[in-house]
Amino acid sequence: MAEPTDRGRRPRVFVSALFFVALASSFAQFGLVTSLSDVARHFGAVVAGARSFRSQVGLSGTQVGLGLGLVRLATLGALPITAWADRRGRRPLMNASLIAGLVLTGLAAGSPGYWWFVAIFAAARPLLSTASALTQVLTVELSTTSSRVTHLAVLAAGAGIGAGLSALIHGVVRGPQAFRWLFALALVPALAAPWVVRRVAEPAASAHETRTRLGTVPPPLRPRLYIVLALTFAAAWVTGPANGYAFVYGEGVLHLSAGVVATIVTSSGAAGLAGLVLGRRWAQTRGRRVTVGLGVGALTLAACLTYAGGRVVFAVGYFLGIGAAGVVTPAANALGTEIFPRRYRATAVGWAVVAAVVGASAGLVLFGSLADVNVGTGMSVLRLPALVTFLPMLPVLALLRRLPEPRGVDLEEIDAGGL
Repeated sequence: MAEPTDRGRRPRVFVSALFFVALASSFAQFGLVTSLSDVARHFGAVVAGARSFRSQVGLSGTQVGLGLGLVRLATLGALPITAWADRRGRRPLMNASLIAGLVLTGLAAGSPGYWWFVAIFAAARPLLSTASALTQVLTVELSTTSSRVTHLAVLAAGAGIGAGLSALIHGVVRGPQAFRWLFALALVPALAAPWVVRRVAEPAASAHETRTRLGTVPPPLRPRLYIVLALTFAAAWVTGPANGYAFVYGEGVLHLSAGVVATIVTSSGAAGLAGLVLGRRWAQTRGRRVTVGLGVGALTLAACLTYAGGRVVFAVGYFLGIGAAGVVTPAANALGTEIFPRRYRATAVGWAVVAAVVGASAGLVLFGSLADVNVGTGMSVLRLPALVTFLPMLPVLALLRRLPEPRGVDLEEIDAGGL
């Protein structure tokens, strides 16, 4: 596979197109998080003056956690779809998955009940996750060695903007049915997707490539795959509940207005951008593994701070968490993609999606169950659940030392088994 060039107009075309895909997919997926507080109130029952999690939010912590967990578990369907890209091509599957996922998200606007809402999002989630995963694969394969992390940082920025846009609309458009308008807006990028995605080239197959069984990785590569999966599981265990409960906690427990929470989320984009710049630099100078370790460690501690209690602490913890996520995302996406040859690359990313799903789902269920125990009162109701859920994942970061460092290695060498 010839090394791609970044000269001329071509890189700007494919990066901008993949940026759109990352933004649209993130907007649709994050709508579940941003609207969850409104959905819980709409389909549940808030009891004025009571102090339990359910009475303040409308649904129990178990219901919220189970709903979020089921949506996450549905993402397991992304594995066979993503792995199929190793046999049938990246771009066609990315295009079809994105459009179908956005259309299903739009249909969620008509949900007659909470579990209908969960079911429709569960159907959309594997398709949107496939589109996101394939943007990562395509970016790595269409970029030069020196520009891979930079382009991955641009994609991460697109995903962040999509999430921020969802939060902004949630804060501006208010009313008992406002969440339905948010979901319906996913149909807008669905209409533009076919025109945008066709601007992305399909990477050429490697001379070393052979057809493999769907979803399989050969025995020599499995140890590094297992390590990637363990690390992905641990990170998702933290980020699942840390992100999933942010709006519920901010609006339902801290009693911040939707506009204030939306302002916190959108303004934290500056922290995310700073994190992306720092993460890109560290990934290129210190290496992918060091950057991932530092980023995930900081992300875990910031998640604990977010739920420690108090409005200012919530805002500071959320800002730090978004910044840490910006640091880790480009390096983690590069590390989990570069160390596998092309013929297994999409399959490996698909398995990483599975690990993220299982980790986030387990973290959400545990976090929600602990919230129902109601340890603490008022603003500190989620302090102990956060500590118990998040901190045990830190030792898993030691596994990073057992992965190869792909910084500066050409994809041709990796495809030939040289890493």
